[in-house]
Amino acid sequence: MVEAVIAVFALLFVLFLVLGAYATVKVIGAAKRGVDRTIGEARRTVEDHALRARSFVQQGPAGEVAQLRLQLRTSMRATQDALRAGAPADESLKESVALFQRLSAHGHELDGELRRLESDPDRATLTQRLPDLRGRTARITESADALRWAVRDRAHRFAEDDLDSLSSQIDMEAGALRHWTKAEPQGTPTPWPEAPAADAAASQQTWPETPGSRPAEEPTRTAITPPGRRPTYPWQKKPRPESTT
Repeated sequence: MVEAVIAVFALLFVLFLVLGAYATVKVIGAAKRGVDRTIGEARRTVEDHALRARSFVQQGPAGEVAQLRLQLRTSMRATQDALRAGAPADESLKESVALFQRLSAHGHELDGELRRLESDPDRATLTQRLPDLRGRTARITESADALRWAVRDRAHRFAEDDLDSLSSQIDMEAGALRHWTKAEPQGTPTPWPEAPAADAAASQQTWPETPGSRPAEEPTRTAITPPGRRPTYPWQKKPRPESTT
């Protein structure tokens, strides 16, 4: 039993060592790639500044070759950055990335040729080849520019569609928020019921009547009946005449 436990711990220790070594290699590789990328970007920046300076300083075919290289590199790098920015969010750009990779192969080939011709001492031959170099540079840069602007227009169109949809949803929500029912304010007097009909006025009267409030055609009842009009009954005694003496 003890030997099995020791074997398990030994296996776990070896596993941790392997995982640690793998993680260390991955970290070192990522750091190396980051350093290489930084060095490459710095080298390209320095070279671009040098090409810009030579295109202004040098005269003749050498200066024009430097200008062609700068134009080619600027266009290709801008298109590459646009594709890298849009590809993660748009799956349909995979074909565009593949086309740009094929175009980049022609661009690197032309850039290498221009770099070699830039320091070539045979200026006459360089002058003869300049029209072909201009044409190849224009074709590559025009293709790169067309692809880059198409990617940007697509991203702009998606942003416009999303903004239109968002604006419509916000308008609907704003309309729903403004759709409230106004409650009847408290303290509003309740309207009196309509006056009752003539045949039901007597049964619905609740307030005491005042003298003279009854209609003229109804005779007023006398409160006390006169003696001469009182009914007589046989068991009642006749009143005695009063004595005059």
